Amino acid sequence: MAKIGLQFKTELQNITNLKPDGEDFRWYLRLKCISCGEETHEFQYLTLTENSPLKGGRGQASLVIKCKLCSRENSIDILKDSIKPYTADDSGHFKTMVVFACRGVEPIDFSPRVAFVAEGAESGTKFPEVELTQGEWSDYDEKASVLVGVHDLEHKFITVK
Repeated sequence: MAKIGLQFKTELQNITNLKPDGEDFRWYLRLKCISCGEETHEFQYLTLTENSPLKGGRGQASLVIKCKLCSRENSIDILKDSIKPYTADDSGHFKTMVVFACRGVEPIDFSPRVAFVAEGAESGTKFPEVELTQGEWSDYDEKASVLVGVHDLEHKFITVK
């Protein structure tokens, strides 16, 4: 089993604690079969709240997927305790946001969508619908009278020991 971390790097403007909202947050990933190299063309999603049984009664995983090319059953699981917020102190640096336990597949791409949340760095104002589909997001913090935003979002995958 390989552990693969998803890292974010972004510039936060007057906000902190950017993170996925809730256990039903959907992590959209494109995957590659380690056995034959086949890649999924569509993004697959996995959440902490949805699990599928593994073949042979070996437990469950967040996503169980059968390779279309080699027919191998592969799985990927979210390590719940690995999910961390991206804070104002992390701005401009890569930080691991989540770690996936991968069996037979590896993530090759991530698609940020809706359901991120953040808070004002000075005011603590909650921003419940941070949408990162375009890699950018902006709003206005009325309590602090400042523009807030997420800019230049990048991501990469790393192997975690």
